[in-house]
Amino acid sequence: MLGKTAGGLFWLFRYLERAENTARLVETGWRIALTRQNAAVAEWESVLNTAGLRAAYVESYTEVEASSVINFLLRDKECISSVRASINAARANARLVRTALTSEVWEAVNECWMDINALLKRPVSERSLGETLSAIRFRCAVVRGALHGTMLRNDTFWFSRLGTFVERADNSARILDMKYYVLLPTAAYVGSSIDNTQWETILRSVSADRSYRWIKGDDTNPRDIADFLILDGRMPRSLAFCYDKIEENLQRLCREYGKDMPSLDVARQQNARFKGKEIDMIFDEGLHEFLERAIASTGALAQQIETDYRFYS
Repeated sequence: MLGKTAGGLFWLFRYLERAENTARLVETGWRIALTRQNAAVAEWESVLNTAGLRAAYVESYTEVEASSVINFLLRDKECISSVRASINAARANARLVRTALTSEVWEAVNECWMDINALLKRPVSERSLGETLSAIRFRCAVVRGALHGTMLRNDTFWFSRLGTFVERADNSARILDMKYYVLLPTAAYVGSSIDNTQWETILRSVSADRSYRWIKGDDTNPRDIADFLILDGRMPRSLAFCYDKIEENLQRLCREYGKDMPSLDVARQQNARFKGKEIDMIFDEGLHEFLERAIASTGALAQQIETDYRFYS
């Protein structure tokens, strides 16, 4: 399976992951803004910058305020990466590859689309925000569960998983970079209660608070949190975990088609950056610089996958 079917599966699960990640990003910004109410505008600006949507936002809004950013990222039809737009794009791709999906996966995608569109039909208030974000995460998780529970482990499954982990790797790097580079522009906050609260919020935004405490204990500090979210191969949203899965799924595709593709070599090289690495080494070279390179290399890898498997032919 090459061409549009492979691309449809890859993008179906990229868009689903993007919808969930956008919801997580909004929640992160919301919670961090609550810890620094005197700098709430800066927090929401950082959310827009992290999502790469600041320019699109200012085309429609004159001021940066919580309600506008929340609704822009969740439900604005003109925002190509809003949750609503991502879910609509996911369903469109699911329709394109419907014969490659089990009925359970198709039904889960369709129900996700119906429920989230109904949920986002009206503006989302801050009072209802927590419940709305939880519902978005739940619906996306149901689709993943249907995929894992019903799909054959063949190229259909591997392209789907590639889409998930490429998008997730990009998002995890962006959320970490938002905290370290954008939200903490001055060393004055390092080690303060504000600093620690923000790092803990990052953990919660990727559903890693409890698992972190199982591994690291109750002492939450920037070094250990960054180590957990970048290098711990047991954490499903860490960069190391995502790149292991990207390489693994590309290896399976190469075996399926009997040919090693350039994207596998690229993934191996990028994955090697996490092997034998210690978090102090990353901090020494610059956490922002490391994350910036990770974001750029993830985008380049995605383009190489699209070229190798002729998504648009």
